[in-house]
Amino acid sequence: MRLEDFDNDEDKVIQDRLKRKTWNEIRTNDSWAIFKIMAEFVNGYESMGRIGPCVSIFGSARTKPEDPYYLLAEKIAYKISKAGYGVITGGGPGIMEAGNKGAHLGGGTSVGLNIELPFEQHFNPYIDNDKNLNFDYFFVRKVMFVKYSQGFVVMPGGFGTMDELFEAMTLIQTKKIAKFPIILVGTSFWSGLIDWIKTVLVEKEKTVHIEDLELFKIVDTEEEVVEVLNKFYKKYDLSPNF
Repeated sequence: MRLEDFDNDEDKVIQDRLKRKTWNEIRTNDSWAIFKIMAEFVNGYESMGRIGPCVSIFGSARTKPEDPYYLLAEKIAYKISKAGYGVITGGGPGIMEAGNKGAHLGGGTSVGLNIELPFEQHFNPYIDNDKNLNFDYFFVRKVMFVKYSQGFVVMPGGFGTMDELFEAMTLIQTKKIAKFPIILVGTSFWSGLIDWIKTVLVEKEKTVHIEDLELFKIVDTEEEVVEVLNKFYKKYDLSPNF
């Protein structure tokens, strides 16, 4: 079918991606993509290399300001900033906004790693003016989170939040990066997933080792978040991961 034969934009995008391209088109497009990817990495490294020790806060972009988890994320970020850490978020609304807001109110470093999306994402007003970065590529943005974070605080969220969580655990599990604190906030939200991991992945299918459950902690308060961070780094000289 021709592109104009499709009624909706999603079908048109799929058809355009699948259409046969000449070798010259493939080579030209891929070459320019490489330069764009390199530019995002260089800009990210140069901008993030000066921020100092930070903790990343993840969670849903759809969480409203009156939601208890939004309010808790704000308190966590405030407490983190007062403990001497900066805060990194995805730069958008919801939990991300709460994280940047808490850091801003606490007088700490407030970083936003924004991503161009067709919905939901727009940068929030609580990011430091010189620390608001924009990305086109998810994988470049994810490298920045892992490379420049001394801990992950994972609030309730959707697919994107789960993606960041499981990638971090995979990198630590496979020893591609050094271990750092991964803190899941909200026992009621996370307990179902953790029970499934224990009963299905660990006990039934044996696709995960029981020791891998030690890669994260589950907490419910801002005090517990800071306690986990401080307990972990009490053994080390805290410095950025580069």
